[in-house]
Amino acid sequence: MDPGFRRDDEQQRHREGAVDAGAARFHFFGPLRIHRRFPLHFALVALLLLTAAMLLDLAFPLPLPKQRDAGAVVLSREGTPLRAFADRGGIWRYPITTGQVSPLYLQALLDYEDRWFWHHAGINPVALLRAGGQWLQNGRVVSGGSTLTMQVARILDTSANGRYARTPWGKLKQLGRAIQLEVHLDKREILTIYLNRAPFGGTVEGIEAASWAYLGKPAARLSHAEAALLAVLPQSPSRLRPDREPEHARLARDKVIARMASLGVWSPQDVRDARMEPVVARSLQPPRHASLLAQRLRVANPKAVRIDSTIDIDLQRTLEERVSAYFSDLPERTSAALLVVDNATLEARAYVGSVEFADKARLGHVDMVKAWRSPGSTLKPFLYGLAIDDGLIHSESLLVDAPQAFGDYRPGNFDMAFNGPVGAAEALRLSLNVPAVDLLDRVGPSRFAARLANAGIDLKWPDGGKPNLAMILGGTGARLEDLVGAYAALNRAGVAGRVRYQPGAPRVERRLLSPGAAWIIRDTLEANPRPGSVADTFEQYGRPRVAWKTGTSYGFRDAWALGSTRRYTVGVWVGRPDGTPLPGQYGVVTSLPLLFEVIDSLPAQHGDGALRPPPRNVEQIDICWPLGLPPDPQAPKLCRKKLKAWTLDGVVPPTFAERDARLWNAGRERFDVDAHSGLRLSADCAQPHQRRAGEIARWPALASPWLSVEARTAARLPTLSADCAPDGRDASEELRIEGINDKATLARAPNSTHPLRLSVRAIGSEARIRWLLDGRFIGESQGAGSFLHDFGDPGVHALTALADSGAWSRVEFRVLR
Repeated sequence: MDPGFRRDDEQQRHREGAVDAGAARFHFFGPLRIHRRFPLHFALVALLLLTAAMLLDLAFPLPLPKQRDAGAVVLSREGTPLRAFADRGGIWRYPITTGQVSPLYLQALLDYEDRWFWHHAGINPVALLRAGGQWLQNGRVVSGGSTLTMQVARILDTSANGRYARTPWGKLKQLGRAIQLEVHLDKREILTIYLNRAPFGGTVEGIEAASWAYLGKPAARLSHAEAALLAVLPQSPSRLRPDREPEHARLARDKVIARMASLGVWSPQDVRDARMEPVVARSLQPPRHASLLAQRLRVANPKAVRIDSTIDIDLQRTLEERVSAYFSDLPERTSAALLVVDNATLEARAYVGSVEFADKARLGHVDMVKAWRSPGSTLKPFLYGLAIDDGLIHSESLLVDAPQAFGDYRPGNFDMAFNGPVGAAEALRLSLNVPAVDLLDRVGPSRFAARLANAGIDLKWPDGGKPNLAMILGGTGARLEDLVGAYAALNRAGVAGRVRYQPGAPRVERRLLSPGAAWIIRDTLEANPRPGSVADTFEQYGRPRVAWKTGTSYGFRDAWALGSTRRYTVGVWVGRPDGTPLPGQYGVVTSLPLLFEVIDSLPAQHGDGALRPPPRNVEQIDICWPLGLPPDPQAPKLCRKKLKAWTLDGVVPPTFAERDARLWNAGRERFDVDAHSGLRLSADCAQPHQRRAGEIARWPALASPWLSVEARTAARLPTLSADCAPDGRDASEELRIEGINDKATLARAPNSTHPLRLSVRAIGSEARIRWLLDGRFIGESQGAGSFLHDFGDPGVHALTALADSGAWSRVEFRVLR
């Protein structure tokens, strides 16, 4: 090759190299070199932009909602809101996921607000350009260009800063936030934020809260029209509120319906039906049912935003209205509490902690379901059940309802009347105080309190206090929820338990009574007819059998009624939260009618009113008074009164012995008599006698004033033969009343306006004397001391003097008008 040509080629290549070098220096020269270097430069620019974006992301982090600021909602077992607790900004929400919302709402929302939501990266350039062009052309906003992601960005910035700036900078910031959201979250998470944070007017945010607040239903059950209404409402929550501006709301809703029709998302028939549906909304207010329970659960679950309960919303609403109406006429400051529990699960189905939560005069903010109050006589069924388990009594054991002293404690009945000899079952049904105290004295107060505590019935004592005999009459503190858990044991084979308020709450169950004792006590209480009705009549058929008991604390401070059926246990308390008396209001009058109203309104089930057979170890047998034992075929005269009694494990305990050693013990009294004269013989008689064995059945001495003449005669020892030495078996005291003659007729002094006042005394004993007028306690005296009393009521009366020793005397008299 010609050397000249080589030289020219080298020069040419040198010139081309110079051009390449220039292109390398200036980037835009030399197409060949630009093509080779462009990826590197593009990557560098991208890296710089990415770094800037990351720095901005770090400098301006997403203001994502924090759980502690979200408030909370307490739900019924069906998912209905019971009470909503606002967040720090006063907003209430109902947490929800996309899967819990009606598909109709999601269709209306996405197809009306952002059809390309699932495809764009947070910004829809086409929509933005279209909205900008319309704005320039018309001088006003015709359609929005915001995506749903951009709306979420605006919601978050508004929540974080309390306002949203409608400026170019604010719009630019919103665009950046939208992209930021798409980077950090997936589409479903962004949609979930919108569902929970979109504004719906007032203090309501989120689709589920709005659906309940305006429509009273969950967002999962929205109709086409309702879905369209709630989809458009966040555009202008104040102007479109359906409770205030129903016509504006309807026009906006119809625009959404028209869009769904034009897109073919909804069928023509669905569109026609939706347009015909009126806009009807409730007054906007947060839910408030079982408010005190909701508050209690909120305190127990401070970090939860959704708290499930066991409450039946329909039953809760019904009973809240019933309680409010029932107590509307009671004296001021009166409150009430009501608790309904499912026996099978121990879950609360209704919880009314006060008459009206917002009523300051009634101290409605005080939760009386968990308040400590005097239980009155409501503990008596468990005492009788424990005594049956201990083999101390059967259902018809002879007890004595008469004035008695237990050390310094002298209990009386609610109406101050006494009934004399009474069976255990009747004593429980009548809620007699003296037999209960007598029984507790034999069981032991400390042991009884320990058994209750083991079964979950905690009792409260004053500082330095301890279990005593007064506890069975209300001399302690108990809570309604504990009592309801204990009464449920009557229909749970004797197993009591802690009431559960949340589905996941642990089951805490303890045995309170044996299955047999629980059955006997339940049968006893179920046999007590409802006030105003008669047992075993047509009126009783179809109703559930109820083991019920009432109680009234000292001074009319607490009125109780508790009842247990096969399926439910119900407790009612009435009183004043501040502990002041409520004269004239007591269990039977105030609480019991509401108890039966509630029980009759509970869901019924076939067999609720049927008798249930006893357990195998419970048997009904014949027993006889006064011995309390089965009849003795060899001594039929000892059976003065035959009754049918339920016994446990074949144990048939006899009637209690007298406490006072000076009294003749109840039981079989054996002696010798002369075969001819019938006189009693002692071991030392001067003359020979043909002896024959004799026997009587003695009644408890304190029961004597209530016995018939025949019964007293049959229980009296024959007279001792005159030639026999005393055997010490005769009664040592005989009382005689002075001041009123038997069968006397009395009248007050002429022209006197004062009632008839007499001074009487009992001669023959140095013991304390209890005075009863027509069976009611009216006072006491000591020994032969005088007793002054006004006998002003006209008519025939009986005055009885009863000594602690068992001696007694009675006179009858008439007082003229």
